[in-house]
Amino acid sequence: MKSKRLVVAFSGPSNSGKTSTIVNVSNILKDRGFNVCIIKHDPRDKAVFDTVGKDSHKFSQTGANVAIVSPTRTTLFKRQSSTIDEIIDLFKDFDYLLVEGLKTLDLPRISIFRNQLDQSYFDVTDAIATDKTIDSNLIPNSIEKLDLNNPEEIINWIDKNGKRV
Repeated sequence: MKSKRLVVAFSGPSNSGKTSTIVNVSNILKDRGFNVCIIKHDPRDKAVFDTVGKDSHKFSQTGANVAIVSPTRTTLFKRQSSTIDEIIDLFKDFDYLLVEGLKTLDLPRISIFRNQLDQSYFDVTDAIATDKTIDSNLIPNSIEKLDLNNPEEIINWIDKNGKRV
């Protein structure tokens, strides 16, 4: 079976439900047999590599790029930022690439809101997923409305609107 290679981004303020939504969508897609990759934007550069005292952490502290290869995974810690195209090349065969954040990327984008709508996201948003805490009448008609608690609806939107790469 040929890979779908669909890419979509998720944005929204902290604690809006982005991670939970991506986890729910990913779990459903994985259960259906699809290959899913996820990119997490870390704008504050908080991510750390491994546990202090472990060899891989000691290696990363030297400033070198480090790859850890085990029987079931490869972990890569690169000291430079990567473009979306470099990451796509790294992952190669996938059906869905879900990106959390990276508002500046030109990707089909679902913004997630709970409790408060932030209009500053409207210009980079193709669809908005909300729950009952948001009045959907406040969302412009030019932006598709999705139910945050319905991951199937979100997957259908991705299948229809995801960027094919």
